[in-house]
Amino acid sequence: MVSGINYDEKQGSRGLPMIRFIWLNAFIGLNTIVVSVVVLALSLIDRSGRLVHRYCAVPWARLILRVCDVDVEVRGLEHVKKDAPQIFMVNHQSIFDIFALLSVLPVDFKFILKEELMRIPILGFSMRKAGYIGIDRENPRRAIRSMNLAAGRIEGGASVVIFPEGTRSEDGQVLDFRPGGFHLAMKSGCDIVPIAIIDSRRITPKGSLRIERGGFSMVIGTPISVKNYTKREMDRLMKEVRDAIIGQMSEGQGE
Repeated sequence: MVSGINYDEKQGSRGLPMIRFIWLNAFIGLNTIVVSVVVLALSLIDRSGRLVHRYCAVPWARLILRVCDVDVEVRGLEHVKKDAPQIFMVNHQSIFDIFALLSVLPVDFKFILKEELMRIPILGFSMRKAGYIGIDRENPRRAIRSMNLAAGRIEGGASVVIFPEGTRSEDGQVLDFRPGGFHLAMKSGCDIVPIAIIDSRRITPKGSLRIERGGFSMVIGTPISVKNYTKREMDRLMKEVRDAIIGQMSEGQGE
């Protein structure tokens, strides 16, 4: 006996989180495979990726959140326009940010993601069929080509989601922004909508496959017009968007 707990009880208390870890990750993998089969069939009649997004990606994300027992509280949905494309700029803490955005945003949108994610077997195929776009940061020419592709998606009426930090934050602090998405905003003329993700790293932090029960918040801010900026004022635009997201995080945490 140690502190009133025998060896078998200690093993059982450790075993339950391990069983949950294995079950949830196996479920996510199996769910992704099943949905990818549907994506393959649906993509034969859906060149834009809108049907794939609506009937595959969104239900896929919502089911994962439900099975993992993760709730997302969202405020500011009134800032999302359903009749015009927007560029959503979001801070990034966890892979669950992606599931949350798919579950919450009530519009057709395309993720702009790291090219490495588009190379993941099965998942990468499905994301391409949904019209999501990979950015190769190591190859400037390919990066420009990807941004032109994103501009085409916007012209077709789809909104775009970008994580301007370029990677997940380990401690929840907002990292410096990369300029690529802001060049896209200036080129397209779309409003930028700042979205703050709060505490999603508590569910699954960067570098971990553990999935904790619980919830996190999302605050959608007031759209920022790029028409008030010139290309020479890109840094000022980046600062305004970053400051807006940090302010929304503070607002959300204060409640």
